[in-house]
Amino acid sequence: MTTKQKTATIFGGTGFVGKQIVAAMGRAGWTVKIATRVPERGNALKPCGAPGQIVPVYCDYNDPESIADAVKGADYVVNCIGILFQKHKNGFQKAHAQIPESIAKACRAAPVKRFVHISALGVDKATSRYAATKRAGEVAVREAFPDATILRPSVIFGPEDRFFNMFAELARYVPVLPLIGGGKTKFQPVYVGDVAAAVMAGLSRADASGRTYELGGPEIVTFQEIYARLFSLTGRSRTLLSLPFWVAKIDAAFLSLFPTPLLTPDQVESLKTDTVVDKNALTFADLGVVPTGMNAILPGYLNRFYPPERFASRTIVE
Repeated sequence: MTTKQKTATIFGGTGFVGKQIVAAMGRAGWTVKIATRVPERGNALKPCGAPGQIVPVYCDYNDPESIADAVKGADYVVNCIGILFQKHKNGFQKAHAQIPESIAKACRAAPVKRFVHISALGVDKATSRYAATKRAGEVAVREAFPDATILRPSVIFGPEDRFFNMFAELARYVPVLPLIGGGKTKFQPVYVGDVAAAVMAGLSRADASGRTYELGGPEIVTFQEIYARLFSLTGRSRTLLSLPFWVAKIDAAFLSLFPTPLLTPDQVESLKTDTVVDKNALTFADLGVVPTGMNAILPGYLNRFYPPERFASRTIVE
């Protein structure tokens, strides 16, 4: 008796989170189609599996037929497309709502066995444009594919993140860093590898069908405490300048003009809302995943920001 090899299609598979999911699927022995506008970007992920196991395929996200072609033949589908800032007026709406809706409809028509959609923690409370479109995407996905599993991670960390790495890089060049809103916003940082494990559980567990999970790590920290952790791990102490939200938005309006914005007014708006797991939510525990603490991961990639001249006197505490 032979068992059919499982096939999965992943949208956003060449991104920060997507790469980890592709690797997890590869280890599980699945055939993985990476649906992307630029298939060449997926070539670096081929070593995650045996020859022919990881296959980048062209997909035009604006074309429902192209999305349907990418989904065709898949047992499982994962959507982790998302953007942190928009270059055009409808960027968030397209990436977070319209494309997920098209993917969900393609999953229903195929039909696929399971569909996991990655959203974001706090989208039902935050007042930013980012959160509003993420929430709209959840609603559209649930309407088109009621059995979809929706994951809401807090801020995600890992070697290629744009959170800890960004602030650590800034600390290299500027003596003062902004403490937006007084640094009181709370986060529950989650390791990218754990998010990938949650995706695999969401695809495999029968009880995950049609449910929404909030994903947070074992620690709740404020923005100010994140800076303190960062300074400790990089050996670079910087002055923190407390900025009211309205002042930060003015500064962000200028910073958002960069090709890759350091900060946008909408991101400042996002910081008005804590991103922590609700006490009544389904969590990692319900998916059988034990979240990893920051201290187990951050030193491994933030060490590169440590001033070389200070290594001689550095003391490592076990």
